[in-house]
Amino acid sequence: MAAELTDILGYKFSNKTLVTEALTHRSRVRTNTGSYERLEFLGDRVLALVIADLLLTEFPSEAEGSLAKRFAELVRRETLAEVAGKAGIASHILLGVSEKERGGRESKTILADVCEALLGAIYLDGGLEPARAFIEQYFLPRIQETMEPPQDAKTALQEWAQSKGYGLPTYRQVLCDGPDHAPVFTISVTVKGISPAQGTGSSKRIAEQAAAKQFLAGQSDD
Repeated sequence: MAAELTDILGYKFSNKTLVTEALTHRSRVRTNTGSYERLEFLGDRVLALVIADLLLTEFPSEAEGSLAKRFAELVRRETLAEVAGKAGIASHILLGVSEKERGGRESKTILADVCEALLGAIYLDGGLEPARAFIEQYFLPRIQETMEPPQDAKTALQEWAQSKGYGLPTYRQVLCDGPDHAPVFTISVTVKGISPAQGTGSSKRIAEQAAAKQFLAGQSDD
């Protein structure tokens, strides 16, 4: 394993087969065996355990609902992709020719999956503590940067609409543009005939949140 990757992970593998598997996309092998998918499955659970523990420690008086909002924000695909990008993991991912030509190293899905797979590999090779150290290095600053739990615009819009007796908001995909590895979604949201609002994002979830936020902003201007 390259010294650079050891520095990124803060961990030196005894079993180098594990780290190779964690970095290997299925386009590089004939079957999923040998790719990162099994390690990703494990890493997802390791991440969830450590993040939950960190949140309980950092916010000892916070209610479960607020902790759940923080948790969802931290373990979502976009956050994992940002962590992988910031750490410099992308250049170490092993891709097949076709996936490489499609820009696979810029794919948020692949970056997030590899990040989780590396956590799984670290856990199998060295146990929970080195996996926790990696998570603390890259996720703890995000946990500590805000004292307020993230606000969910979709939930806020639903509560607003129901308080007015309007029923549930309706979301509709208007457009999906950009390359396969970096799509941009445009989502429209409307509530009981009120003029719709639109939002864009790198995933449908983000675009829906942006649309809901824009809709609420329009109502507060009235």
